[in-house]
Amino acid sequence: MADIRIIKRRIRSIQSTAKITRAMEMIAASKMRRAQERGLAGRPYAERMHMVLADLAAQQQDGALHPLLERRPANRIAMVHITPDRGLCGGLNANINRRTAGFLLERPEPKVLIAVGRKGRDFMARYGQEIRAEFTQLGDRPSLLDSLPISRVVIDDYSSGFVDVVYLVYARFVTTMVQRPVLEQLLPVEPAPIPPGQNVEYIYEPSSSAVLAELLPRFVEMQLYHAILESIASEQSARMVAMRNATENANELIEDLTLTYNKTRQEMITRELLDIIGGATALA
Repeated sequence: MADIRIIKRRIRSIQSTAKITRAMEMIAASKMRRAQERGLAGRPYAERMHMVLADLAAQQQDGALHPLLERRPANRIAMVHITPDRGLCGGLNANINRRTAGFLLERPEPKVLIAVGRKGRDFMARYGQEIRAEFTQLGDRPSLLDSLPISRVVIDDYSSGFVDVVYLVYARFVTTMVQRPVLEQLLPVEPAPIPPGQNVEYIYEPSSSAVLAELLPRFVEMQLYHAILESIASEQSARMVAMRNATENANELIEDLTLTYNKTRQEMITRELLDIIGGATALA
């Protein structure tokens, strides 16, 4: 028979855990709303910039191709691996790490990693991957200036020929319950195809080449920043769902332990009554 004092101690312990997970769920919910607004607000801007790049690339005149559009044989690959700094967000970190690890195993070329986030950095360092640079502690509300050092490393490495292809891995926010690991090619920049009927020839000053040369680095910076915002929205959503599930599991466990406690207490009372009745019968 279980000790009634041990059961009471376990109930109090789980009640304390449930309070903590409930508080963490509410904190993640408040952060999630802000992160979702910022992530979703950046999507139209990124899509429109992609369309402008497509139009500019279509108007390219004969001449030197911009370095960020230049295609080369993939002798070395760079991966920008974006993960949260903290855990307690369900299987989000494991899914992102698995997506990157699977891609690294598929490609035989030499690879380097640019780790954004402590969880991804620790995972890749544990398995011996070469980490070119690491960026952590960006916070829950980073600005574009906070992400500029990351894009500067990426652009410089590609422009200098140190790497030939750059891929971006992050968690794309779909819904509160769904966060999908995404792998995208960041460099060389591939302008989106222009849909039929929308091939309008715009006039750019001073020239389309000059505008494209100025816009391409801004495009890479925006893509990286937008991926970080999407990753933060996914992190807070996954943490809120994980903490909600933990709270519900704790409450179910408390109910089961309370039922066990009541049964054990009833058995103790029944046994004591039988002892008293048996003693009284013996005396009679």
